Amino acid sequence: MISGKRVAVVLPAYNAVRTLEKTVRELPGEIDVKILVDDGSTDDTVILAKALGLRVFSHGRNYGYGRNQQTCYREALIAGADIIVMVHPDYQYTPLLVTAMAGMVASGVYDVVLGSRIIGGGALKGGMPRYKYVANRLLTAFQNVFTGAKLSEYHTGFRAFTSHVLRALPLLEDSDDFVFDNEVLAQCIFFGFRIGEISCPTRYFKEASSVSFARSVHYGFGVLGTTFKLVAQRAGIAHFRIFSAGGRKLDTGYCATPGDPSPDPVRIRSH
Repeated sequence: MISGKRVAVVLPAYNAVRTLEKTVRELPGEIDVKILVDDGSTDDTVILAKALGLRVFSHGRNYGYGRNQQTCYREALIAGADIIVMVHPDYQYTPLLVTAMAGMVASGVYDVVLGSRIIGGGALKGGMPRYKYVANRLLTAFQNVFTGAKLSEYHTGFRAFTSHVLRALPLLEDSDDFVFDNEVLAQCIFFGFRIGEISCPTRYFKEASSVSFARSVHYGFGVLGTTFKLVAQRAGIAHFRIFSAGGRKLDTGYCATPGDPSPDPVRIRSH
């Protein structure tokens, strides 16, 4: 616990067997619950996660990064967490900062805290491809102009939330793909949650997961679309479910999109 708050770390995993143990070994001792959600991996991620003592939940197939996070957050809330920190199990972000990020949330000053690769100049030093760095800076500048926020980056996967934020946001209206991350931040801005940042070094190496150039381009267009939706909603020009207070939340259902006939992911808890 931190300041009397129950802390959960969630790890959205897909074929993470090569880096999972290094990530878990660096998690600080103040964590009350450690949850891994496996999104249909074809390697031994689940076996290793159980051996490391994590609470493990598995999707019956690969649903996507966004759906993985939905399960992560839902299970953390069920476990009674007050603060939830997402850590990628690919060891790209240092787990050593979990305590600092959770502490910033526990202080009551922030509702959301981001581990920024940009503050301190750590992105390029850590090996971020230059085209990704340039795209990051351009998209961040674009979103700051149109959202009115002043974030150093919108694209980090290292995040801490209060349980209230995760219950309040209509997360089930968001994408199952990588743009889910950006939609969540746009929702936090739209609904007025307080966002803080902390400098976080990053590591790009062979074993770490990496999005292809084509997927990066697709993500970039998704970011633009999310921003235009936010602007249009604020102006009253259009209405979008991802910015609706009445949108589907984690406790109101569990399917990828409205009308999706696919069954819920199979949930397998470790012992």
